[in-house]
This record gives sequence, structure tokens and C-alpha cells, in this order.
Amino acid sequence: MPLTQTAPISEGKIRLLVDSFYGRIRADAELGPIFERVVAGDWETQLAKMYDFWSSVMQTTGYYNGTLVAVLKHMGGLEIGLFDRCLALFGDSCDELLDSEIAGLCWLKAAHFAESLKLFLFYRPDRPWLRNGA
Repeated sequence: MPLTQTAPISEGKIRLLVDSFYGRIRADAELGPIFERVVAGDWETQLAKMYDFWSSVMQTTGYYNGTLVAVLKHMGGLEIGLFDRCLALFGDSCDELLDSEIAGLCWLKAAHFAESLKLFLFYRPDRPWLRNGA
């Protein structure tokens, strides 16, 4: 599936997906504290941004106008291997809430974003690139 493909996913399903994913993040022993430091208790604002982000990604609504890179650059403790953990939790939410085609497309887009963010945050030309956490 091309990454530019949109999916017939409702705003309600997007909200459920985001809520489920961030519920899993918050419950995760390693990821929860990292995200909590950045969100600083204001999960309502964070979730609203992520609803807009995924609406823009899956439906090309254009609701999201921020940048994930700016936020992630300031997330102390976010190591490369934790991106794979996030992706697994996102995949669990997709599988639980969406039909297989839409779940696959959402996961594929998330995997693409994760790889791009890992490259931006961790790639160093003087070192070999490890796709997964080392």
C-alpha cells in the first residue's frame, strides 16, 4: 500500500485508536514516565493534537500543523529501541480496534514515521546505522 493512500476511517475511530494507544503508553513502565514528563499532566491537549495528527495522516484533513520532531527532540530518555516498543503498542491498538486493511495501513504509516524520526534523532554519519535498538 502506498503511504499516500487514505483510509475510510471515521474521526470517532481515530479518537478511539489514539486513546487506546496513549492508554497503553501511559501504562508502560518505560514509556509512561517519559511521555508524562513531556505532557506534564495535560493529556487532553496532547490527545487533541494526536487526533488532529492522525486525521491529517489518514484522511488528509490538514488539521495538524505541528511537528513531531520538535517534541521528540526534548523527550529525555527516549532511546532508539523504545520506538519499536511504541510501534508494537500502536499495532496492538490498531489490531484491536480496526479492520485488518485499515489497521495495516495505519501501522504502515506509523512505521514509516517511526523510522524517519529514528533517523532524524539518532543517525550519525560516522557510525553504522542500526534500524532497531542496539
